[in-house]
Amino acid sequence: MTEFLREATLQTPLIIFNIDGVMIIKGRAIPDNPEPFWGDALAWFDTYSENPCQTTVFKIDLEYFNISSSKRILFLLYKLNEIVERGFEAKVEWYYRMSDEDMYEVGQDYAFMVKVPFEFKEYNDQDMAFAI
Repeated sequence: MTEFLREATLQTPLIIFNIDGVMIIKGRAIPDNPEPFWGDALAWFDTYSENPCQTTVFKIDLEYFNISSSKRILFLLYKLNEIVERGFEAKVEWYYRMSDEDMYEVGQDYAFMVKVPFEFKEYNDQDMAFAI
């Protein structure tokens, strides 16, 4: 299994899933047809979850996403939850702009739905959330 990479577009986020346990989703997630876009990422992560690293970190920094992408992100978090239930470590780093209270609240909602620890990381509009 190798790294999963999906370059960002105006409608889809950058996705980098590494076999070393670092998963990145960054950008906008409003694909017209979500199944082909998210399907490959979900399949890759499903395979990864069969034999994960001792620690898995999801770094999520989304400007905006639609309901269909929201469901796929939740699927990924549920799969991450299963990894934790099997005794592995995992966490979600949820990045949000200081000016985007809605995205912070969405992260809080996700954190409530899973048992994976969430770390909320606020940043200024001028700053980048994290370097890739």
